[in-house]
Amino acid sequence: MKNILVHGLGQNSESWHETSNYLKKNGMDTICPNLFEITATTLGNYEAMYHAFSTFCNRQEGKLNLCGLSLGGILALDFVKEYPEKVNSIILIGTPYKIPKAFFKIQSFIFHIMPKRTFEKMGCSKRQFIALVHSMGKLDFADYLDKIKCKSLIVCGAKDNVNMKSAKLLNKSIKNSKLKIIWNSSHEVNRDNPKELSNIIYEFWKDY
Repeated sequence: MKNILVHGLGQNSESWHETSNYLKKNGMDTICPNLFEITATTLGNYEAMYHAFSTFCNRQEGKLNLCGLSLGGILALDFVKEYPEKVNSIILIGTPYKIPKAFFKIQSFIFHIMPKRTFEKMGCSKRQFIALVHSMGKLDFADYLDKIKCKSLIVCGAKDNVNMKSAKLLNKSIKNSKLKIIWNSSHEVNRDNPKELSNIIYEFWKDY
């Protein structure tokens, strides 16, 4: 069984460093792909990113435990929709129930005024990053959620006001899923409270 941690938009694989280390201390190994690196030359389009991610996942032997934050959660949902037989479990952190178009427009404006070096640290250009955000505008998983059969956990930071409603809707829509709220955390739980997050992930995955 492979345990894969998938970073969010505005992050890279290093965002999982502390969480991954805590899990390793408990004897649990993880893989943390950098989405911008595996997408390479086709970065700037969600479909291309998903294709690269699904190829990466399908190259792993055996079934997968997927844990994704925000964009990572969206990719995990897309993957379990297409390859349900490959997925043992999913953990969705700060993942939108539906893509909040108005919020994405605000984010896009913010991204336009951010310096280029901010994006370069993540492993992409400013232009590619903004194009990726625009390409996600029509994504919608709401009609598929009740068909997910694998073991599922929904996680949200207590201060993540934007995604708290989504977390509860995901929990309601995905059959037999569980919901965990992490205190002292906003959207980026893996940065705000990596130890508590690692404990939750470990308890959820330890028997798998």
